[in-house]
Amino acid sequence: MKSLRSFLPLLILVGIGVALFFSGALDRFAPQHIAQEQIDLQADIAAHPVLAALSQIGLMTLAIATGIPGGIVIVLAGGMLFGFVEGTLLSTLGATLGAAILFLASRSAFAHGSGSAPALVERLRSGYQSYPVSFALFLRLVPFFPFGGVTVALAWLRCPLWLFITTTAAGGAVMIAFETALGAGLTDIIAREGSVSLSVFAHRRVLLPLLGMAILALVPVVLSQLRRLARERREAARARAEPGD
Repeated sequence: MKSLRSFLPLLILVGIGVALFFSGALDRFAPQHIAQEQIDLQADIAAHPVLAALSQIGLMTLAIATGIPGGIVIVLAGGMLFGFVEGTLLSTLGATLGAAILFLASRSAFAHGSGSAPALVERLRSGYQSYPVSFALFLRLVPFFPFGGVTVALAWLRCPLWLFITTTAAGGAVMIAFETALGAGLTDIIAREGSVSLSVFAHRRVLLPLLGMAILALVPVVLSQLRRLARERREAARARAEPGD
């Protein structure tokens, strides 16, 4: 019974996320939809700036805490409506709060567990235990790793709360900045062209953020190759140092 209670917060979050995803609530934040209502929405933001900012933070918190797939559309909407600087700050704050909620719920769920760790946890365990601070920051900095999955994995690995929040805020802000810049770029393009099409990739304000995200996604591949080369060099040096038969 105690074990079931410890899982209850996590189960509630997952249930809310599933309900929101299948309700189609995220469709309202699609760039095309935001563009159609942008004038009215920005008028509301100007009239109620504090409420609008809290709404953006709250939406991001809900999306990250419940693990809703496609939360990026909320970040894009923030860039379209608030601009690059304010949108990045609001979405980063919301993402950090949401991740902290999911982290605490996951840590509560796994506090009394003795089962085998998920595959993602086993993949991350050695790197985290060897370099907890730099590795946790690396996981947040690179979009190759799923945001919610990393949150649950770090909770399983007993990552300290201060380290989790610090690396989530710092690393997550980088990717959110690229996504917000993309959203801010879409605003001008949709206003000029009236729709979103493949032609948006010819615009620098869309292409540069996408290139930035692609470069971050390639970081694990590059590091893996560097580690492999370093390992091969060590093995070759060890072989040369050993006396011949």
